[in-house]
Amino acid sequence: MKNISATLAIVWRIAAPYFRSEDKWAGRGLLAAVVAMELALVAIDVLVNQWQNRFYSALQTSDWDSFVREIWIFIALAFTYIALAVYKLYLNQWLQIRWRQWLTRHYLGEWLGGATHYRMQLKGDAADNPDQRITEDVKNFVEQTLTIGLGLLSSIVTLFSFVIILWGLSNAAPLRLFGTDLMIPGYLCWGALIYAIFGTALTHWIGAPLVNLNFEQQRYEADFRFNLVRVRENSEQIALLRGEGAERARLLDRFGFVIANWYGIMSRTKRLTAFTASYQQAAVIFPYVLVAPAFFAKKIQLGDMMQTASAFSSVQGALSFFVTAYRSLAEWRSIVARLDGFEMSVESAANLPAREPAIALEVAGGRHIDLEQLCVNLPNGMPLVAAKAFTIQSPERVLVTGPSGSGKSTLFRAIAGIWPFGTGTVVIPAKAKLMMLPQRPYFPVGVLRDAVVYPAAPGAFSAAQVHDALIAVGLPDLAGRLDEDGHWNRMLSLGEQQRLGLARALLHAPDYLFLDEATASLDEPSEARLYRLLAEKLPQATIVSIGHRSTLDAFHTRKVALVKDGAIHVVGRGREPVEAEPTVAP
Repeated sequence: MKNISATLAIVWRIAAPYFRSEDKWAGRGLLAAVVAMELALVAIDVLVNQWQNRFYSALQTSDWDSFVREIWIFIALAFTYIALAVYKLYLNQWLQIRWRQWLTRHYLGEWLGGATHYRMQLKGDAADNPDQRITEDVKNFVEQTLTIGLGLLSSIVTLFSFVIILWGLSNAAPLRLFGTDLMIPGYLCWGALIYAIFGTALTHWIGAPLVNLNFEQQRYEADFRFNLVRVRENSEQIALLRGEGAERARLLDRFGFVIANWYGIMSRTKRLTAFTASYQQAAVIFPYVLVAPAFFAKKIQLGDMMQTASAFSSVQGALSFFVTAYRSLAEWRSIVARLDGFEMSVESAANLPAREPAIALEVAGGRHIDLEQLCVNLPNGMPLVAAKAFTIQSPERVLVTGPSGSGKSTLFRAIAGIWPFGTGTVVIPAKAKLMMLPQRPYFPVGVLRDAVVYPAAPGAFSAAQVHDALIAVGLPDLAGRLDEDGHWNRMLSLGEQQRLGLARALLHAPDYLFLDEATASLDEPSEARLYRLLAEKLPQATIVSIGHRSTLDAFHTRKVALVKDGAIHVVGRGREPVEAEPTVAP
C-alpha cells in the first residue's frame, strides 16, 4: 500500500502542473469531455444489460413484436456507443498530444536551462539517457496515465452501476443447492467480490517482479541504443584503429543484458498470462453455474439468466481491473519511476551551484573579469586550480599555458559559470558578452548558415555577413554552400571546424573571447593569420587563449603558466609579475 501511495504521489507531482499551466483550460476541457464520454459509455452498458433481459425473454416467449422493437432499440444504442467511442478516442489523443507537448517543453527547459544537462554528466547521476526520458517515457506516461486512469474510473462507475442490478437479480434468482433455495442477500455480488479478490491477490503475487524487470529492460535498451549512436559518431576513429571487432564484442555484451532481462520478462509474463487467461475464461462460465439451477427450476426466465450473466461479468470485470491491467500497471510504474529519477536528477544538478561550497558567479559594473579567492575543484572535491586575486583586464590578450591536467579548460568552465565545484567568486562585467570556443566546436545538424550563427536564431545574421565571415577565415568553398543541409561536425575536418568556430566569433563579436586550443589543428602560418584577423576585426575584445605553441606568445600581452607542483605564474609585458595561489592537480 505504501508503494502505491508513493507512486500516486509521484504521478500527481508530474501530471498536475500541466492542468495548472497556460494550457490548463484546453487540458481540463478535453479531460472533462473524455470523462463524460466514458461515463456515457458505462450508461449505455447498463441499458444494454437491461435490453438483454427483454430481448432474450422475447425469444423465449416467441414475441415477434417485442423482438422487432428490441432490434431497433439495439441499433440506436449501438450507433450511440460507436459515436461516443470514436470521439472519446479522438479527444483522448488530442489531450495526449497537448499534454505531451507541454511536458516535453517543460522537461527540455529544465534539462537545458543553466547548463543543467552538463552538470548532470559531471555528477554521474543515475538518470541515464535523458533523450529516452524526454521522448519515449513522456509519451508512454501520458498515454498510459490516461488509459489506466480512465479504465479505473470506468471500473468504479461500472461496479456501482451493476452491483445494484446484480443485487436485485440475486433476490430474484436465489442460490439453489441440492434442490434447496438458500436465501443469501446479494450472493452474486459476494461471489464476484470473492472471485476478484482471489484473482487480484494471485496476479500480484505472480506479476510483482515485472515492475523491476520492465524498468531494467528500458534501461538496457536505452544503453544499447546509446552505444550504437556512439559508434556511429566515432566511426572514423574506430575504422582507423581497426576497432570493429572490439566494438562488436562490446555492443554484443551490452545487448546480452537486453536478452537476459527479456528472458526474465518472458518467463514471468508466461506465468502471469497463464493465470489471467484461466481466470478470464472461468469468469465466462462462473455466473451461469451460479444461476443455472434457478433457471432449470423455472424460478427465472432466459432473459433473467442472460442479464444476470452480463451483470455478473461487468461487476467481476470491474473488481478485477488490477488483474486484467496488471502488465500495463507494471510498465506504467516503471515509467513513473524513470521520470521521477529524471526529475530528481535535474533538480539536483540545477541546485548544485546553490549548495555550499560552490563557485559564485556575480555581475558587477566594472570592465574586467575578477577571480576572487577562487579555488576550482574536481567533482570529488580534490583541488585543481587556485587564485587569490586575478584579473583579466579589458581589452588585453592573455595566453594560458601548462601541462595536461593542470586545469586550464576547467578554469575556463568556471569562468563561464558551468563548473560549480569549488569556492570563491567569478565577477563578470554587466552586459558583457562571453564566448567560449573549444578545440572541437559544436555545429547543429542543419543548414550551414544556421550552424555558423549558432546559438543565435536562424536569420539573426544576413547571408552576406555569414559569407564574408567564411571568406575572412579562409573557407571560400563553404561560402557558396550556405543553404546546404548537413551534419557539419562529420563532413568537415577538425581544422575546417575550427575556422568555422572563429567565423562564428567574428559574427557574434563577443567582449570576451576564450579560445581553448581553438586553433590547435591549424598550421602555424594559418593560426597566425587568424589571430591577426581577430585583432583586426575585434580590436576591443579581450582574448584569452589556451595553447602550447611558442608562436602564440607574439599575439598575447600576458602569459599565465599553470603548473602541477608550483604556482600560477602571471607574466606581463610592462607589468610586474603577479603571484597567485598554488595550483593543485591530480
